[in-house]
Amino acid sequence: MAGLTLEKVRKTFGDTEVVKGVDLTIEDGEFVVFVGPSGCGKSTLLRLLAGLEDLSGGSIAIGGRDVSTLEPSARGVAMVFQSYALYPHMSVERNIGFALRMNGMPKPEVRRKVEAAADILHLRDLLSRRPSELSGGQRQRVAIGRAIVREPDVFLFDEPLSNLDAELRAEMRLEIARLHQELGATMIFVTHDQVEAMTLADRIVVLNAGRVEQIGRPLELYDDPANLFVATFIGAPRMNLLRAVIADSTGGSVRFSLPDHPNAGFLLPMETPPSQGAELLLGLRPEHFAAGLGVPLSARVDVIEHLGSASFAYCGTETERPLTVELRNGRDAESGTELRTGFDPASCLLFDPLTGARLR
Repeated sequence: MAGLTLEKVRKTFGDTEVVKGVDLTIEDGEFVVFVGPSGCGKSTLLRLLAGLEDLSGGSIAIGGRDVSTLEPSARGVAMVFQSYALYPHMSVERNIGFALRMNGMPKPEVRRKVEAAADILHLRDLLSRRPSELSGGQRQRVAIGRAIVREPDVFLFDEPLSNLDAELRAEMRLEIARLHQELGATMIFVTHDQVEAMTLADRIVVLNAGRVEQIGRPLELYDDPANLFVATFIGAPRMNLLRAVIADSTGGSVRFSLPDHPNAGFLLPMETPPSQGAELLLGLRPEHFAAGLGVPLSARVDVIEHLGSASFAYCGTETERPLTVELRNGRDAESGTELRTGFDPASCLLFDPLTGARLR
């Protein structure tokens, strides 16, 4: 296995720059997830690592070896695609061992490697079947098995769960997490689903418009986002953003008012506050609300979402700044009622509404 180093990696298509100077170090055995909205450059970055796209600038090293100009087969990587890309006329066994046979490996050795991968992925009883006889999750495991037998330095996954239904996605997340623990391999996983990122990653790389917004452990990004984009992208339901106006500031503390909630004034410490009257965005997670906390809020409930173990109240859904509140005991909550709740100012995050920068 091996780690990776990316230095000033760039990719342009014509006049459009889709990967903009990415610097990144991934340790040997780490599970790293690239996450971001569609078009952010995450799949292009993965294809650059695999050698399926040529670099426009920068360098890529795997295991300390510069692979920037090497062919995909010489990089020591194996890629699992969004589409399973299985040969429909071949059995599971022949699909998994195809690359080994093409490289001239002796049949007994191919058989041994295929059976070892099948045991890891619980495919031993399916080796004689064809892809058309398998479920979506089983086909994805075959595609992963085809990567395992190559014994790569790095596994690359390009949105491998997006074609599966919700139950199979949850099952395959566990399979991939277990596989990482068992193999101890370096894995890079691309997804637009932040739930997959939060549950699988050792570290998450948040991408936006070809740039890295923040790198960190899942809960670090959730609790301490670097900017407004990361704050709103990580977390489901997404972070609430309330308008907050600076009323005055003295002695390192700033008094805020909330224009949409007239009775909700409060104090927060700030080292270098903006001028009086400046409007900021106040970030609060849905779970940060509870009745009886320091700053009271009230809002009319439009929709109640019951998810079994948790319930969420959606308020002001037709306004520019809707409010989502997690309800501790929400089984009796009803739409159309007045919700009385509150928050602790210590839970607040502040953002510049123009630049998206985090203010501390």
